[in-house]
Parts: sequence; C-alpha cells; structure tokens
Amino acid sequence: MQDLRKEYTLRGLDEGDVDPDPLVQFERWFHEAVTAGLREPNAMTLATVGANGQPSARIVLLKSFDSRGFVFFTNYESRKAQELEQQRAAALLFFWSDLERQVRIEGSVARVEATESTNYFTSRPIAARLGAWASPQSQVIAGRAELDARLAAVTERFGPEEPPRPLFWGGYRVAPARLEFWQGRPSRLHDRICYQRHDEGWSITRLAP
Repeated sequence: MQDLRKEYTLRGLDEGDVDPDPLVQFERWFHEAVTAGLREPNAMTLATVGANGQPSARIVLLKSFDSRGFVFFTNYESRKAQELEQQRAAALLFFWSDLERQVRIEGSVARVEATESTNYFTSRPIAARLGAWASPQSQVIAGRAELDARLAAVTERFGPEEPPRPLFWGGYRVAPARLEFWQGRPSRLHDRICYQRHDEGWSITRLAP
C-alpha cells in the first residue's frame, strides 16, 4: 500500500484566492472540473445517518445547485431517503482526483418542490423513467429476473404513453451550513479553506491539514 503514495503538487489555495461566497467558489471549481474533462464531475458521496446512529454513504449525482443549495434525486422509499426523513442533515463530498481537490459540504436537507421534481423527471430518458417505476430501491429482491420482470410490466403498463413521475420519486436539496475547499499540497501539508454560515453571512478560516 505504501507504494501507492502520491505527492500533490499542482497548485495551492490561499484565503485571498477564494470568493467571499462559497457557492460562487464552488461554481468556479466545478466549472474547472468540467473544463478539465473529468469523468462525471457531478458525482458526489452522500453521507446520511440512520435513526440508530449508523452512518451510511453512497455515490449520487448532483443535478443542480444555486444559492439555495445542492440538488439530487432519488426514490423516496430508498434507505438514503428514509434516513434523510428521520435526520434532516447530510454531508456531501466531491473528489476531483485529477485536480487534487476535494469539496466537503454539510447542511440541512429538505425535499424540493414537486414541480421541480416533475420537471427533472420528464427530462430523463424514457428508459430511466421506466426504471424508476420498476425498481423498489433498497428493498430485497429475489434476483435480477425479478427486476427484469418488473421493468417489463411497467413498460407494458405505460405502452406508448409518457410515464409520469411516481409520487415515491423526487429530489432533495442540501442547504449548506459549512463548506470546505481542499487542495492537495506536497508532504501532506494540504490547503484547507473552510466557510461557516452565520446570521450575518459567511466566515472564512484556514484549517490545519
């Protein structure tokens, strides 16, 4: 494992380099990740906590962000959604390895408006919409054949019609209270710039690596 060690040498990050608004700073870094041609730069780790205090994490895709927060979509009956309904808080992590960067986000969670979920759902490919109807996400199934049978059934059910958004499917928005921008540096002395939300606005501090 020691042979896998990599030095981070591309660039640094100083307090004077970042925008006073963390959402503007995120947009800047996200644009650079897209421009760099990274594969799925919108892939992010979503961490949630169950009622028993057990954390869980998985990769989801960021679908939009603005001053209100970061939006992703899922089945409302999935494990992640059930945990978000119980504990209205989550953490997000973006890792852009080729740029030697991470962005960590923590905040409160709420469902997006139904119209926002519907608008996004109708923009998806037909196959993805049918898949949302077919999959009882996070539930135990007998095997792949069961999933294929469920997909065949919903495909026959809707026929040539456009499948509507199921009520058990929609979006969540993570409203950030804390963001950290991490830039890899040599000797593991990384740059970590942290934003914290307060009533009067955002504070910016540097954290030790």
